[in-house]
Amino acid sequence: MKVAVIGGGSSYTPELINGFIERADSFPISELWLMDILPERLEVVGGFAQRMVAAKGSPFQVHLTTNQPEAINGASYVTTQLRVGWMQSRREDEYLGRRHGLIGQETTGVGGMAKALRTIPVILGIARDMVKLAKPGAPLVNFTNPAGLVTQALTQHAPEVTAVGVCNAPFHMKMNVLAELAQMGIVVEPDRAQLDTLGLNHLTWHRGFTVDGEDVWPRVTEQFVAQLRQEAAPEWPPELIESLQMIPNYYLHYFYATERKLAEQEAWPPSRAEAVMQIETELLAQYAEPGRTEPPEGLMQRGGAYYSTVATQLLNAHYNDLHEQHVVNVPNRGAVASWPDDWVLELPALVSRDGIQPIPAKPLPPAVFGLMQQVKMYELLTVEAAVHGDRNAAYQALLAHPLGPAANKAEAVLDDMLNTHRAYLPQFFDSL
Repeated sequence: MKVAVIGGGSSYTPELINGFIERADSFPISELWLMDILPERLEVVGGFAQRMVAAKGSPFQVHLTTNQPEAINGASYVTTQLRVGWMQSRREDEYLGRRHGLIGQETTGVGGMAKALRTIPVILGIARDMVKLAKPGAPLVNFTNPAGLVTQALTQHAPEVTAVGVCNAPFHMKMNVLAELAQMGIVVEPDRAQLDTLGLNHLTWHRGFTVDGEDVWPRVTEQFVAQLRQEAAPEWPPELIESLQMIPNYYLHYFYATERKLAEQEAWPPSRAEAVMQIETELLAQYAEPGRTEPPEGLMQRGGAYYSTVATQLLNAHYNDLHEQHVVNVPNRGAVASWPDDWVLELPALVSRDGIQPIPAKPLPPAVFGLMQQVKMYELLTVEAAVHGDRNAAYQALLAHPLGPAANKAEAVLDDMLNTHRAYLPQFFDSL
């Protein structure tokens, strides 16, 4: 069995390698192909990956290539973990927001939009190669941010490919809840617990938690509110959690505490991208050490906690027809009956050999649905802008986003966004 990783030179790759090594008995991969367009980066990360696998008895072979079709040819699974424009473009996304008095972030607001415009055409190109070269029915498992928005584009413009978007944030929340339960004397293995969450990627509301089918959410929220009330500067207003009886995904700080996040930006540098650039410089130097066969501790600072768990558990559940429940980004397909079928949502789904089927879910309450719907309209407009190079759709996407500019500033922000990333946005400029 062959697995292709597009963006194999990512600093996350060693964690992914560990996940495949740990599941070698149940997920019998024979060839792992790491593809990247930067040969020097691929040599460092890929060489380290090869040493890691060799140190564990070579349960599978790691191949390195800069040729995308070669990596995809015959693959049973294709995963994407790429960044168009690399970390420098992430920095540009952050400072794009900052210089216009807006949130500067890689997955939401104007920065997330800029990243989506660069990324969607590239991911659709991977999907086209899969149709021609991958094994029939091979899923595309996308970890590239903004994961939900990219999966929305795949669903609309590459329907012949089974695509799923994956993020480590829901699993991170699950592990946090389990840690809180352990403090209450309830020790639970992760596979016995299920998180109920709904929304869009990086815009979800956690609203339920079961252990062996028993609902423990009231205890979780009660304990969470009690902790918030004891803190001098709580993460969330306690009354917010009490009112909603839900815990927002931490990215909702950009929406619920916008002024605070804007104030934090004023302390840059370093922005998050600049901090990660320093971390990656150190990580790559460690990856290049000839005798190293284990990931360094600094990898956890990169921000990918549980990445290998989420990634390889999903592939393992699909391959072995486990009917496991995973929180993923997939089309609604009637799971929330009153919402459009083609909306890509982040919600629990059953993963089996037959595919990834979202589990029926109650809709979000009006207090949060309005925000989610507004962001979904932004997503749909951004997909159209990215695919067709449609400047008017891009302008309207900025107007639709709750964190976007005022109407009298939208044109200037759009000009700045497109010109800043002109090298990676040919769809907007090639016809001029």
